[in-house]
Amino acid sequence: MKHDIVLKINNETHRITVDSRRTLLEVIREEIGLTGTKEMCNKGDCGSCTVLLDGRPVLSCMMLAVEADGKEILTIEGLAGEKNSLHPIQQAFVESGAIQCGYCTPGFIMSAKALLDKNKDPNVDEIKNAISNHICRCTGYVQIIEAIGRAAKILGGVE
Repeated sequence: MKHDIVLKINNETHRITVDSRRTLLEVIREEIGLTGTKEMCNKGDCGSCTVLLDGRPVLSCMMLAVEADGKEILTIEGLAGEKNSLHPIQQAFVESGAIQCGYCTPGFIMSAKALLDKNKDPNVDEIKNAISNHICRCTGYVQIIEAIGRAAKILGGVE
């Protein structure tokens, strides 16, 4: 069955017709053309497909696109600043060496954004909890946790 939906992705409105079985991940990547959101396990286990839906992190591979009708969606592409400059969270990931292959990075960054929007100064346990549904096979998690802590300081004006 087809549905007409409206998705507001990165402050742009998209009116599209989608099959009721299409996931939000499929629509973001294939219909909208934003490929920063990654498809990896496609069963909700890895976190690579994380986007923010009305400010909260969701696994876009586990959500039907029709469920996101009328919602505000933020993808990794939406974090870019003026002239496509890196967001402070992205910069912290680079500076902390929290990126290896980069495949899982957008999901980690989006979960970090959701955390730091709610909690300006999270402790290590809060950071670990925020990324607990993410898998990285390259860096280990030390650099990722450090990057999120660094981003909190940058965003808080401490660094």
